[in-house]
Amino acid sequence: MPQLPAPDYPAEVRARLEADAAQLVGRYPDRRSALLPLLHLVQAEEGYVTRTGIRFCAEQLGLTTAEVTAVSTFYTMYRREQGGDYQVGVCTNTLCAVLGGDAIFGALQQHLGVGNGETTEDGKVTLEHIECNAACDYAPVVMVNWEFFDNQTVESAKKLVDDLRAGRTVEPTRGAPLCTYRETERILAGFPDERPGAVEASGGAGPATLAGLRLARGEGAHRVGPPRPAPPAQTPEEGEG
Repeated sequence: MPQLPAPDYPAEVRARLEADAAQLVGRYPDRRSALLPLLHLVQAEEGYVTRTGIRFCAEQLGLTTAEVTAVSTFYTMYRREQGGDYQVGVCTNTLCAVLGGDAIFGALQQHLGVGNGETTEDGKVTLEHIECNAACDYAPVVMVNWEFFDNQTVESAKKLVDDLRAGRTVEPTRGAPLCTYRETERILAGFPDERPGAVEASGGAGPATLAGLRLARGEGAHRVGPPRPAPPAQTPEEGEG
């Protein structure tokens, strides 16, 4: 069992987090409703939800540490141990899986030498399988710190993680420019993304997502994937039937 109570943050860190927490709590009529963003806030500080982070959240909201722990261990977006700068999630739900997600996940495990939820020795990449990235129209999909990398293959996914580990610039297929896991967590806590152009780059739905809407409006079919191969030519005898 861990030693209780959990240690506190250093004074300067606690003062900064208390100021941030006051902004978050002030957005809700019931203080305890701010628990989820507060958990993202403490995760942005240390890279995962520590016992110190749980104590901090409990104190800010008037909850017990048991209540905070119950929530933080229920949602998979909250880490229980330190991870990498980039969380690489491979969708292995039905559509992504049959279109290559399972093969991508297996290949990345071997390529990186890690298992599900494990982090590379350099601390750069944490690999995990995700049940659904809510982007079936772009399957198979990989997400890095919750930004989309669509229509992946085994080779493109390997190059992606190699670029991340090497510190090369990586551009999501759609959405805001990539940032580190801790920076992402601060944004998820509810603070603005202050990088120039990042909000504008987030954009909206892509062509594949809107294909059904266009059909419903009678605008005709808009193919968004790679072109299908032409059917084999018929002989005169086959065409006479």
